[in-house]
Formats: sequence, C-alpha cells, structure tokens
Amino acid sequence: MFSSSLIIWQREHGRHDLPWQGAAAYFVWLSEVMLQQTQVVTVIPYYQRFIASFPTIAVLAAASEEQVLAHWSGLGYYARGRNLHRAAQLIVTLYNGEFPRDYEQILALPGIGRSTAAAICAQAFDERRAILDGNVKRVLARYCGIEGSPAIKAVEIRFWQQAEALLPDSDIATYTQALMDMGATLCTRSRPKCTRCPVQSDCVAHQTGRVAELPARRSKRRVPERRATFLLVMSDGDILLEKRAPAGIWGGLWCLPQLDGGTDAKDDASDEELAEYLQYKGWQVDEQIALPAFTHTFTHFKLHIAPLLLKLAHKPLQVQQAGSVWMTVTEALNAAIPTPVRQLLERL
Repeated sequence: MFSSSLIIWQREHGRHDLPWQGAAAYFVWLSEVMLQQTQVVTVIPYYQRFIASFPTIAVLAAASEEQVLAHWSGLGYYARGRNLHRAAQLIVTLYNGEFPRDYEQILALPGIGRSTAAAICAQAFDERRAILDGNVKRVLARYCGIEGSPAIKAVEIRFWQQAEALLPDSDIATYTQALMDMGATLCTRSRPKCTRCPVQSDCVAHQTGRVAELPARRSKRRVPERRATFLLVMSDGDILLEKRAPAGIWGGLWCLPQLDGGTDAKDDASDEELAEYLQYKGWQVDEQIALPAFTHTFTHFKLHIAPLLLKLAHKPLQVQQAGSVWMTVTEALNAAIPTPVRQLLERL
C-alpha cells in the first residue's frame, strides 16, 4: 500500500525535471554526493557546471584536485569534492573507468556510505535497495510512528528495518525518487502538506496528531564560536592567497592569511599580534582599512570574521611562505576558494 501509493503519486506529482534523473551511474553518483547536506536548488547549477567540465569519470580522474575544488568552491563540505576525485581515480584504476555495478564495490569507494551506495544502485541500476537520508527518515518517522532521535543507534536500526520492509518488488527507481520527493515537497520539516499526502490515511503521526513531534528533534547544544581576522593583502591590484593543508576546514583551498582570535567570540586578534605578524613578514603597509565584520556558520561552530584590507607599499620580490601566491582578484574568484573568501573578494 505504502510503496504503490508513492509510486503512483510520483508519476503524477513528483519531480521529473532534475538533470540527473534517468542518467548513467556517474551522474547519479555525482548528484548524490552533491546533495549530501545541500538542497537541490543549490546543487543544480554546480552539477551542470561540473559535468560540463568533467563529462566522464576518466576526465574527472585526470583533472587536478585544484581544478575539482575550484568547481566545488562555494558548495561547502569540501571533503566531498576530494573524495569524489579520489574515487574517480580508483574507478579508472580498478574498473577501467566504468562505474561499478556491485553494491559492495560502490560502498568501498571514498565518500560513499550505505544510503548513498543504495541510492546509486536503485536509481542507476533499478536494484532493490533501501535508502535512508534525512528526508526519508522524516517520512518514515511520521508514517511508521518511529520515536526517538535518529542519532541513537537502536533507533537508526529500526529506521533501516522499516525502510527495507517497505520496499516494493519492482519500480525501485521510481519508488526511491518518490521517497525523496515526498520528503522534499510534502512531508517537510515545518508546515507539511498532509492534505496532499497520498498515504496520510495510514500515517501514524497524522492519525495521532504528532506530525510536529516526529521525527524527534536532537537536543540543542551550545554552538561554539570562534573569531578570526582575515587579511586582504593587496599590492598592484593583486591579492595574496595561501593554500590550506589537505586536512581540516577548507583543506586544499586557497584562503586569505588569517590571524586567529579567541574562542567563544571573546576577542579578535590584537593590534600587537597584527604588528608582530607584519614585522615577521617584512611588509610595509601603506593603508589599513577595517571592513565590515560578518559571521560564517559551519555545521559544528560559528566563525566571526573581521576582514582587514592591507595595501602594501611594495610587493615582496618573493613570497616567503611555500604555498602562497599572488593573484588578480578575477583569478582568485576562479580558483578553489571557500565561500567567505569569495564574498570578500566580490566586494572588491
């Protein structure tokens, strides 16, 4: 009843214009990775630019990591882009550039978990596999009346059991798309459209008046806050960027020189720290301009950014620190840079 109702609903009311629908496994894989923690409306233009530059797995594998991250710039969660690149190289090495059909082989690729591997198998190969992303958890929590936080292992096990029990015997690709469409368009976190739901008559949450309560929300934790001063170091119209180490926040991206302030949003970098940094670099600053501060929110903390424009009297003959480079602002905007840096450069 549940699966057949969703399949019928999807064919008439679901989304049919997503650019990766009905595409080969490579494109389904790319879309699934991009859609992790990111909404469809944000993903589509990135997806289209990405496949225009990397139309095949072989082309993606042959690209440099910097080229890949430049196309990922602004999408966030950059480990996804690095894992995608590494996985493409493995596919070329192990499978001659053909995306594997075997679930276990797909699951073994970097950056692919159980639900993503299942989604690829279901949509690209119509294989009978259950998916369980955030939208699907919300649909199942309400329809089946699953209580408790999905973050709890025992609750997660129950979600997987229900997801597998509700699988139809056929039309897996359509059913999988229906689940995702339901969670994205009808069974939304706030203001769900229950009157248009094809399975509301059997929905436990709707029958018991607990739609707003399910799924259980995680207890709110205090979000740590940090401060940093971003230095826009400019000379002769060029700006200085530094490449981050491969691991950590913004790993492998080009960033502005940064002075870390205090934690818990208490202090910016002090004037003394700035003076010491400039002395260490040997830079003679002609003009110093404080730009409007702003906040960038990550999954696990907030970063309060105080931008400082430094115009140098003379460009150093050579950059002291390895991994640093002078670029024009236009070149920098086309490089692999994180969102806050892009926002600052666009102001220039």
